[in-house]
Amino acid sequence: MSEIRRHWSPTAVAFLVLSVAGLVGTWTFNAFAIVQMRDFIGDLVTSGPAVSSITIDLLVVAITGSVFVIVEARRLGMRFAWLYIVLSGVTAFAFTFPLFLAMRQRRLTALENA
Repeated sequence: MSEIRRHWSPTAVAFLVLSVAGLVGTWTFNAFAIVQMRDFIGDLVTSGPAVSSITIDLLVVAITGSVFVIVEARRLGMRFAWLYIVLSGVTAFAFTFPLFLAMRQRRLTALENA
């Protein structure tokens, strides 16, 4: 048990908490969109310039973060990094990116302890 716990630094736990918040927050509104039978993609791009601006902003951040996930995972020898990106399309990048950062922090802690 202490073997598992020692890799969970406070930073890793903080990223994990943010990951769960991202999943719950985004899927709450995704559920509303599904129940209301909304055109999810259409709403993102046709609900005015402010929504379009936020959409472009988040899209660029998600793409940049995805590149970071691949590059950093390779650098640290983390396997299955592509899975974080694939899961972001099914869940949310607000969930998978902090989850990756938590796992990255665990890896860094493990490497420091080795």
